[in-house]
Amino acid sequence: MAMEKEAIYNMMADEIAERFNVKRDTVTSDLNFLTDIDADSIDFVELVLEVEDMFNVEISDDDAENLVTLQQTVDYIVEHQN
Repeated sequence: MAMEKEAIYNMMADEIAERFNVKRDTVTSDLNFLTDIDADSIDFVELVLEVEDMFNVEISDDDAENLVTLQQTVDYIVEHQN
């Protein structure tokens, strides 16, 4: 059963806050993975793998490169859920 967008957003925001050691209230929909958190390419790959597990979606490498903000990622998950 597909999850609601708000639930996905909250789960993603919680994961980002914990994984990147940032305050949860600073995680907003326009958070940019490249500029707003201290994430290198390995961190981003690990986040993508975690997202795939959390939401049972497959994210291709090409698609992952285009997921720059939290909102883009949430929208992608909503569109690609099984």
